[in-house]
Amino acid sequence: MKWLEGVVYFIIGHFTTRWLVIAGVMLALVLSVMMIPTKLVKAKMLPGKSANTFSIYVDMPTGSSVDETRRTTDCVVNLLKDEEEIVNTEVFLGMGAPLDYAGLVKGSSMKQGENLAEIVVNLTDKHTRDEPSYLMVHRLRPEIDKKCQTLKEGTSIKMIEQPAGPPTLASIVMEVTTDNLYTNRKISEEVADIFRKTKGLVDVDIMQDEFFDKYELIANTEKISRSGISLDQVNKILYLAFEGMIVAVKNSQNSPDQIPIFLVLSPDTKRIADQSYDALYSKLSSLKLMNKKGMMVPLSELVDIVKVKNTPTIFSKDLRRSTNVVAETDMVSQVYPLLDAREKMIEHFSKEYNVSKEPGMSTYMFDLHLTDKKTGEKILLRWDGEMKVTLDTFRDLGGAFIAALVLIFLLLVIYYKSFAISAIILGGSFLSIIGVIVGHWVADMVTRDTFFLTATSLIGFISLMGISSRNSLLLIDFTKSLIEEKGMSKREAIAVATATRAKPIMLTAIAIILGSALLATDPIFGGLGVALISGTVAAVVVSLIFVPVLMYQTKAI
Repeated sequence: MKWLEGVVYFIIGHFTTRWLVIAGVMLALVLSVMMIPTKLVKAKMLPGKSANTFSIYVDMPTGSSVDETRRTTDCVVNLLKDEEEIVNTEVFLGMGAPLDYAGLVKGSSMKQGENLAEIVVNLTDKHTRDEPSYLMVHRLRPEIDKKCQTLKEGTSIKMIEQPAGPPTLASIVMEVTTDNLYTNRKISEEVADIFRKTKGLVDVDIMQDEFFDKYELIANTEKISRSGISLDQVNKILYLAFEGMIVAVKNSQNSPDQIPIFLVLSPDTKRIADQSYDALYSKLSSLKLMNKKGMMVPLSELVDIVKVKNTPTIFSKDLRRSTNVVAETDMVSQVYPLLDAREKMIEHFSKEYNVSKEPGMSTYMFDLHLTDKKTGEKILLRWDGEMKVTLDTFRDLGGAFIAALVLIFLLLVIYYKSFAISAIILGGSFLSIIGVIVGHWVADMVTRDTFFLTATSLIGFISLMGISSRNSLLLIDFTKSLIEEKGMSKREAIAVATATRAKPIMLTAIAIILGSALLATDPIFGGLGVALISGTVAAVVVSLIFVPVLMYQTKAI
């Protein structure tokens, strides 16, 4: 390592070269950090996870019939039949599938209704499949939306993947909180419309029943009594005409109880031409009952058709009426669509409402508070979902990083009794972030899908603090011993110490790089592996070039 000794001796011995090194490192730090806001390196909680299954939620408009729901699910299944990697599909009409990891969080077990369905798609084993499940979902989504979601206006088809990390309701969730039901629905629809126009957001849905008109059949007791027909007859024919009913029982030696015989009309007989008043009235007119005198009385003469509003399910949070507007991200981070959608919301709602932002740097820093300019009604728009988990995680990891810096600095001050030496060690350790960010940029260029800076990447960066600090400690301690015991000059001692300690520093770095190589190929912990590999390379360069320059500059050594 004589050549390295000569290089370091030359660099630290000249004012110009020393400041060129300092300026170069600072420039590299600024340029690498700027890769994040310029989107050269994108941040996300965790990357996509390839699984052997995914689900498709079909949400038809409230009030849709099971036949309309079946027509949409058949369209989806027919498209999936052409995929070689799909082993089988299973359709659950009117309910959610048996509980899985995603369903536990998204509430699929509570789904019930003719307008709801879930399709479970099973794939070949991920280890024998070239295309990951998340790339397959990305490819199939626009085709399914184009051909099946347009069969009936208001239909929402969501493709649900198994979460790679902490389970959340959706990637992006907007909680619309206000006590007025109709204002809540109005704001939710406007938020959903903004989501649909935001690049990168897909599977937008409002988790609330739509408002619609329905017809109630109320028995006219006065007309029924005058016609000589019992109320029980009216009830039975209504159930028979639209639902079906038990008409008799059967005894069997294989059953301890009587077996009911259920009579139901054919689907064509039960079907109404359309959802209008005239169609319902015509259906009731075709149903006739015989009174005690043998006269046939149309059912339309015995019941009143009353048009009423539906009663949607009430959702609340913290004792306030709340509606969730959800959206998924399509191969992008949640951060950038959120910021884009938030700016659009501020511009849109400022026309009718006074918009104020949540102060401070809390988890809810992106929330919006709306106040109606005319009525003074207050509405809260709160972000949740995977975006909130991402903010919480990065906030906690950032806090852990700052705590680690402070603790290391205090320990170094106690050991060296010098703020300058402690700052050199800490500064050299922090500069490994240059390698972490640049490494993710390079990894993104050589991989087929986006390589994100994830939470595991930050864990790798924090763990590098100890490794980088150790390199600087070796140089400083050896330099001080050479000056004190050998009587060398400061310049010569730094050059000799750097050349002597370069070999163990590099051997340690090689061990870390080889050990992290397996992690770099993992879909979840790839960020940790890349951070350790590229950060270690940067830490070695900083330790052997930049730290010696700082050591020569300080008078503490």
